[in-house]
Amino acid sequence: MRRVTCDDQTVDERKVARAASLLPSDITSLAELFKAMGDETRCKIVCALMHEQLCVCEIARVVDSSISNISHHLRKLRAQRLVRSQRQGQRVIYSLDDAHVMTLIGEGIEHTKHN
Repeated sequence: MRRVTCDDQTVDERKVARAASLLPSDITSLAELFKAMGDETRCKIVCALMHEQLCVCEIARVVDSSISNISHHLRKLRAQRLVRSQRQGQRVIYSLDDAHVMTLIGEGIEHTKHN
């Protein structure tokens, strides 16, 4: 792969300052959010929950994984506020945390389709 660099190392300090000032104040949280979605199993879980609220057993069947593995991934997704849980009798039902998650995942799916 060809490395792309500037031939002229001159920097426009105003552009640099403006771009630096626009970085999110909590960039670490943003990186953690994307890190949580950087796992194929967690992506499958979130995509499944885009369409239906599911319990752990149902998610395990959809994703073709063990309940303990799914529980492990759900803990990480809950920690990033991507999914939430609600007890219904003896079952714990999972859903996406809010509409922002749906938008985030929907945009990601659209981006992967874009050539």
